[in-house]
Amino acid sequence: MSKIFHQTFRPLTSFSPDQFIARVSKSLSTSGCSLCVLPPSVFTMPCSAPHNKARCPKYPGSETQRFPVPDDKVDWNTDWPQYRPVGYTAPSVLIKPVWADQDIRSFSPRFNALDGNVDRRSHEGDYRVEQGMPLNPRGRTGLTGRGLLGRWGPNHAADPIVTRWKRDSAGQQVLHPVSKLPVLQFVSIKRRDCGEWAIPGGMVDPGELVSLTLQREFSEEALNSLAASPQDRERIHERITQLFNSPGLEVYKGYVDDPRNNDNSWMETVAVNFHDDTGNSVSELPLQAGDDAGQVHWIDLDSVLSLYASHSQFLEVVAKERHAHW
Repeated sequence: MSKIFHQTFRPLTSFSPDQFIARVSKSLSTSGCSLCVLPPSVFTMPCSAPHNKARCPKYPGSETQRFPVPDDKVDWNTDWPQYRPVGYTAPSVLIKPVWADQDIRSFSPRFNALDGNVDRRSHEGDYRVEQGMPLNPRGRTGLTGRGLLGRWGPNHAADPIVTRWKRDSAGQQVLHPVSKLPVLQFVSIKRRDCGEWAIPGGMVDPGELVSLTLQREFSEEALNSLAASPQDRERIHERITQLFNSPGLEVYKGYVDDPRNNDNSWMETVAVNFHDDTGNSVSELPLQAGDDAGQVHWIDLDSVLSLYASHSQFLEVVAKERHAHW
């Protein structure tokens, strides 16, 4: 299991920096199928909003303190000769695992391009490269190197949002008592690394189609397919393939404000909603947490949810597009 497209879309809604989850000081928490995507209905995180989690004072999983970056100094175009970012790459990355790049001085990556099997293109468009180093497209973070991330430049992830309608004992859709709208449920995992609830996503392997990443990560993290018997694994694969071959709703595609980000490495994702409308597909499979998840449950979509990274914003878009309670 893995450890760790430039296009402008019509925004469904916009978010101010204050709407991003404020808990940036917590520890941080990655049979082929064709991805059928409905017409783009996604929100975009506003480029004018300074990334907040990417400037959390203490870098997650370490004692390293970032160089403080005020809002008015985030933009690379703002002259700031006093900027002295701290350099940090986690020991887990320095031991050169298969999912990580070499030291930047040891090879010559092709940035803003498909570099062999590694996609170093950004969903945000071309990013700046200065003195051989890629620069975070959203600006300064107070830290250089790779931190906990494996790739120089963009680190691509995929987040499958699997939903169903909440139903009563008679099989009827449950309406929220206040909004009177039907309640959606989504599969959520409790991350082992930070204890926060999240969408069961993961990193896109080199050369892997995003559609395959979405299916693989959900199977491994929410259904623990790797530990299943051959018979159960076949049943899981059949149900999952059926769902993930259905039209998916692309919710988001772009930069993620993540506490692991730094000046030279950052997270990007593609979030796609797969909906079990009748409740007779993946809904009938028993949920079982995989190795990256402590727990896994069907959880009601609601605006009071507090989730990892920007996952609450993804779910808000899903609820509005499905005309469900939020």
